[in-house]
Amino acid sequence: MILTTPRFIDEIGSRLSELVANSPARDIEKNFKAVLAGAFDKLDLVSREEFEVQRELLVKAHERLSALEARVAELEGKA
Repeated sequence: MILTTPRFIDEIGSRLSELVANSPARDIEKNFKAVLAGAFDKLDLVSREEFEVQRELLVKAHERLSALEARVAELEGKA
């Protein structure tokens, strides 16, 4: 009898997957992720998307400020 039949290999793979899914390591990983998520929630962090939105607003505000400064300088020169 040969033990390396495809069905035998599939069964071993299935059992190994089941063992890994039910192992304490899986629970530790879930708990660790929950602790990290809780710690990050307490920090004053923003997402990359929020950061990029604020960055674009700042760039536009800076451009507008530069334009207004140039306009004031022009008006002061005429006065």
